[in-house]
Amino acid sequence: MKKIALFTASLMFSAGVLAGAADAVSVHEPYVRLAPPNAPATGAFMVIRNGGAKDVKVVKADNPASKVTELHTHLNEGGVMKMRPVPAIDVKAGGEAVLKPGSLHIMMIDLKAPMKEGDVVPITLTFDDGSAKQVEAKVVRPMAAGMPMKEHKH
Repeated sequence: MKKIALFTASLMFSAGVLAGAADAVSVHEPYVRLAPPNAPATGAFMVIRNGGAKDVKVVKADNPASKVTELHTHLNEGGVMKMRPVPAIDVKAGGEAVLKPGSLHIMMIDLKAPMKEGDVVPITLTFDDGSAKQVEAKVVRPMAAGMPMKEHKH
């Protein structure tokens, strides 16, 4: 009987039935800023909400549109705003992380091909427990992308 229970548990785990951080997280308003012609990079933005009881971390992002994908933030260094990679983006239990211009974001570096407004880029977020969630981020013009996001409350 013990072997059957272990086998069933392993099947459920391999099928992704057991809960992971990705199951507790929802993603809202994902978008990619349309890069100017010949620009080598752009950013992706979204609101990541954690409906779970445990803090989670986004430790990696990936997409097929760029050769390199990094988690980034902006820092004020001596009065100059600079982008810097971060090892993870924390999403507190019951809270959210807002990825927006001038703050936390996903940097898409060395774009493989020009993007057009309205294109959709699949972005996979990987969490600290190894689970992952894919979101569809629409490519929008910078003027639309620069608009303030709605106030985010639970």
